[in-house]
Amino acid sequence: MHDLIRYIVENAATLGRQTLEHLGLTALSVLLAVVAGVPLGVACVRSPRTGRLVLGVAGVLQTVPSIALLGFMIPLFGIGALPAVIALFLYALLPIIRNTATGIREVDPAVRESAWGMGLSGWQVLTQVELPLALPVLFAGIRTAAVINVGVATLAALIASGGLGESIFGGIALNNTAMILAGAIPAAGLAVLLDTGLARLQRLDVRRARRAGGVAVVLAVLPAGWLLLAQSSFKAGFAPEFMVMSEGYPGLQRSYGLRLNTKVVQSGLMYDALHHRAVDVISGFSTDGRIRAYNLFTLADDRRHFPAYDCGMIVREEALQKHPGLGAVLEKLSGKFTDAVMIELNYRVDVLKQSPAAVSRAFLDSLGLWRPPSGERTGRVRIGSKIFTEQYILAEMVAQLVEGHTSLAGEVRAGMGGTQICFEALRAGEIDLYPEYSGTGLEVILKRKELLRDSLGGDPGRLYGYVSRAFPERFGVRWLPPLGFNNTYALLMRPEAARQRGIKSISDLQRVTASK
Repeated sequence: MHDLIRYIVENAATLGRQTLEHLGLTALSVLLAVVAGVPLGVACVRSPRTGRLVLGVAGVLQTVPSIALLGFMIPLFGIGALPAVIALFLYALLPIIRNTATGIREVDPAVRESAWGMGLSGWQVLTQVELPLALPVLFAGIRTAAVINVGVATLAALIASGGLGESIFGGIALNNTAMILAGAIPAAGLAVLLDTGLARLQRLDVRRARRAGGVAVVLAVLPAGWLLLAQSSFKAGFAPEFMVMSEGYPGLQRSYGLRLNTKVVQSGLMYDALHHRAVDVISGFSTDGRIRAYNLFTLADDRRHFPAYDCGMIVREEALQKHPGLGAVLEKLSGKFTDAVMIELNYRVDVLKQSPAAVSRAFLDSLGLWRPPSGERTGRVRIGSKIFTEQYILAEMVAQLVEGHTSLAGEVRAGMGGTQICFEALRAGEIDLYPEYSGTGLEVILKRKELLRDSLGGDPGRLYGYVSRAFPERFGVRWLPPLGFNNTYALLMRPEAARQRGIKSISDLQRVTASK
């Protein structure tokens, strides 16, 4: 609780901005859904055939995974508030359309007949009889849509729309519980606030409801409207953890004096955002296969800011003791990789769409290490991975190596999420090993980021040696010798954009953007 309070106090301005952005995105999307959904709900009543079509399409949109829909928006609308509002608008349609149609259908036919008998027109019957009587059911749909969109809006932060998702995903990536709660608690509070506010608005008389609703809409939509209109000539798309970790953007500000118009973008979507010109520079990874696929240009880290992220397998000591000889088998991969090799393997999976299993087998075969499994399995080794391509490949490779050289079964549990999830699963005994990176181990798990610049001095060997000594003592986890490649952070641009601006290094980027 003390850490949470301290984090909120130190980051009050940032959390305030994120809360306003979150509220604005939710309110604007729900408002647009009401404007479109109510007429569509009326159309569903007037024409059953139209109703089946409209409700079917809205239902399908509701089932599309949020992150998939947001990713689909990037090629069409870029990144930022616009694609987020469109996606949230689509998610809010179903409850509003369905409740509008249901409310109108539940109007007593006798009341409707009386209105017709009084000589009211079709429009007058709708606006003066049906919609007022359907209002309680309609408001229930609006309240449902608002609560749904508060939750979905946290994911929208991954495409640079802002909002409280920035804190939530940054906290997950950095294993920072206070940061997660600082985003999650206000998000939950917003859902309760909107639901309660709409319920009270429903109970007001018509005149007061119109006045209160107009004021609330203006105050809520202003932040989103500002986001939609705000444009910049040079935009940077950074992953959530890169925005907050000491060696990410905050460190670049200290080392290079870099000041950019930054947008938070989910790491898996950054490359598409850069390729489709939605941003001008991204925080990529030096061994990512999409560097080759999109022919991206890596800016030189001329001040050697980014520390080493040498990859190695971390294994529970209990697993090594339970299965003698497992460590020796796993070490057959040590030193067998280079940065270029890892880029090639990632490229085959990401771009050529080869399976991680096929790529792993081909690589092991090239080293003379692949063997077919034989005999009965006397036990199992559970291999975890984070949620990106390189980890999938390494996890599958370890499983094949174990099954070919031991009597153990290799059970892959891929895509477990970020560092926090994988490491906690390792400590809890849910998995026995997974690939980890020395810089991540030092900063995120050991929380000794000050050593990156001070005692370790940026020396890759000393950094790996430090985590190798510290982990067994604190966690009962052993680092095996490094695999041989360094998947550190890198700033990437499109080659033509870099040439046009004369940017070859991060110092050049600072010079060019400082002159804007």
